[in-house]
Amino acid sequence: MTLPTLITFARTAASLALAMLGAYQHSLPLLLGGLGTYWIGDMADGAVARLTNRETRIGATLDIVCDRLCAAAFYLGFAWYDPSMVVPVGIYLAEFMVIDTFLSMAFLAWPLSSPNYFYLVDRRLWLWNWSKPGKAVNSALFAVLMVLTRDPWLAGAIATMLLTLKVLSTVRLSRLGLPVPRGCLQPVQKSELA
Repeated sequence: MTLPTLITFARTAASLALAMLGAYQHSLPLLLGGLGTYWIGDMADGAVARLTNRETRIGATLDIVCDRLCAAAFYLGFAWYDPSMVVPVGIYLAEFMVIDTFLSMAFLAWPLSSPNYFYLVDRRLWLWNWSKPGKAVNSALFAVLMVLTRDPWLAGAIATMLLTLKVLSTVRLSRLGLPVPRGCLQPVQKSELA
């Protein structure tokens, strides 16, 4: 197991524990601690992977999955803490947990080690989704404005904007076409066994 993978597991466990405890205790500081742990840990595991030349496709995939668990724990905890945010959180989670997961996993269709290098396939998709500004908008904008303003209409509008961006990204990705890898194992047909 690599150091970046250990960081991914540690930040996920810590973020999940803080967010769950925050929801249980109805504590905004604990919820925010969970979110901060997720964000800082996510930057740390990626930075360590790049600095130590340990970027792997399986590590990137694990990171994407762990990001979703950390985000879901925070956002569901926050909706529990402030029920006026249930609808915006629902929109955001549909976007992040389903559409963004599909987009983030699309790098696996090409010989890329992570979505960070998707500019080699399509620069616009990379700019919208995985460039540093794209990641900031996709990950931080909704959370920060939701927590600071507590305005469900603003949060809902931002979540809807992000959902629209992800739908447009999915349309663009589908127009690119996902390559079908060769050499995948195929089940043996019964007629071939005889």
